[in-house]
Amino acid sequence: MEQPEEIGVKFYTASPHVDPPPFPASPRDEPQALQAASTGRKRRAVAKGVQTTLSKTSMLAHFLPTGTLLTFEMVLPSVYGTGDCTRVSTIMMMALLGLCTLSCFFFHFTDSFRAPDGKVYYGFVTRKGLSVFKAGLNVEVPDDERLRVQFSDLVHAVMSVMVFLAIAFSDSRVTNCIFPGHAKEMEEAMESFPLMVGIICSCLFLVFPKARYGIGCMAT
Repeated sequence: MEQPEEIGVKFYTASPHVDPPPFPASPRDEPQALQAASTGRKRRAVAKGVQTTLSKTSMLAHFLPTGTLLTFEMVLPSVYGTGDCTRVSTIMMMALLGLCTLSCFFFHFTDSFRAPDGKVYYGFVTRKGLSVFKAGLNVEVPDDERLRVQFSDLVHAVMSVMVFLAIAFSDSRVTNCIFPGHAKEMEEAMESFPLMVGIICSCLFLVFPKARYGIGCMAT
């Protein structure tokens, strides 16, 4: 008896068709693409550094003289440039840090008073009283104990310097130029240093409250 013939069915899966690129990339375009990608990464890194700095140190800004931090953030991009950190840009950045640090320290030894004519006069506090900046004014300086230099002025000045340095070194643009090759270590240190400075300065301000109306130092 003859066996019936077996009928088999086979299934075939067609591979997807991939269209070749209409215009192959030219070797001349590769350097431009790499340069554009590098520029984009630098911009994103700078933007991330600025955002991180502002988010970490916004609570510390009120410890600084008005305008010092704003001046630093406005001048820093011009000094940093394209991020090459040349010798000249590093020296300029250190000079900017020094000037802003001196302003933070100096402004806490200034005060002001309102004269009978309604004008406000600023000066430098000394042991004898307030020394008005502009000499030759026919204005009588009040003989007030508040206008004499005190130990709290030194405390406020040191705290202001610490806060400014904490904010400045939280910016990756500063640490990359001043401490090249130590980006990871500085990033780990700056994770907790601004918070510690903020806590210490907050406690000291409770013990030594600020009562001066100097240049950029408004009473809290």
